[in-house]
Amino acid sequence: MISGAGCMAIQRKMRVVILGGLVATVAACGGMKRSAPDGARRDTVETREDQEMGKGGSKIWDLFSNSADANTTVGVNKYLWNASLDVLNFLPIQSVDPFSGVIVTGYGTPPGGGRAYRATIYVQDPALEARSLKVALQSSGGGAVPAETTRAVEDAILTRARQLRIRDSKL
Repeated sequence: MISGAGCMAIQRKMRVVILGGLVATVAACGGMKRSAPDGARRDTVETREDQEMGKGGSKIWDLFSNSADANTTVGVNKYLWNASLDVLNFLPIQSVDPFSGVIVTGYGTPPGGGRAYRATIYVQDPALEARSLKVALQSSGGGAVPAETTRAVEDAILTRARQLRIRDSKL
């Protein structure tokens, strides 16, 4: 049988071992690198990561600093964003979040149409490409909207985004 003092000594040693293991685990995470994508050179991936983290590397305290430039953290294409608002201007806006790229509208009737729709638009990439835009439509009766209608809205937004980009390039 172990005495009370001996039991406390064993508990202290166990705490030291567990705490040491946790510290070693956290310290090991700081130097981890992503594996290179198939066909990519490893030094290219490391260089990109080093540029993203800064030349000095990343520290755990960087999580608590607010050193990010607010103008570079938004990952939304401005042409797709503005084109979405232009094309769907007949729908009342319920909420917008330019940082995540989500626009949620209320129900509205398109000009010359008899059915009311609402839309959720998700601009998920800073590139001006079709895969950067996701549109979800819902009719007022809660029914499904034909895929052709959704595709037509996406095409109209993409066309308007290209027009806005061309107009800006001529400035």
